[in-house]
Amino acid sequence: MKHAISTLALLAALSPLSAGAVEYNQVLPAKSSVAFTYQQMGVAVDGQFRKFSGQLSFDPAKPTAARVSFDVELASVDTGAPEGDAEVAGKPWFNTAAFPVARFVSSSVKALGGNRYEVAGKLTIKGRTQDVVVPATFTAQGASGVFEGAFTLRRADFAIGEGSWAKFDIVANDVRLKFRIAASGK
Repeated sequence: MKHAISTLALLAALSPLSAGAVEYNQVLPAKSSVAFTYQQMGVAVDGQFRKFSGQLSFDPAKPTAARVSFDVELASVDTGAPEGDAEVAGKPWFNTAAFPVARFVSSSVKALGGNRYEVAGKLTIKGRTQDVVVPATFTAQGASGVFEGAFTLRRADFAIGEGSWAKFDIVANDVRLKFRIAASGK
């Protein structure tokens, strides 16, 4: 459902990089997270994705040269309930049998000043690709660093919630993705 979309969007946001004197090039999944929030019947619902991976190249001295690709395993969605996880993995929502992965690939990184960046790229979910711009911050922590950010995506842009779920009366169209991506460098 929207959980998966939010998570994908979070993955895309995690990809943005910036700041430091080290080139950050290895995602540390055990120290990272991709979460989402959406409204269901007017109530905020939180979830996360448990499995994701990425490749990145980020030198804080050269942020415009940064590159990132990030994959989220949609079947790893955690809605807080096993029946919810199974529902979201099904054909009307993520259709993980046909589309197991959501992918973000950056096309540019823009430094906004301080530790803030704007990462543009393409987000693909369920075979549909959309241009997205993800705001992110970067904090160096020695030989590692953390990219954090959040953005909103619309599930209708990716056909997440088909058939009777295509309406937004029960599950809202907007999904807020929040990410924290830790990376090591050299």
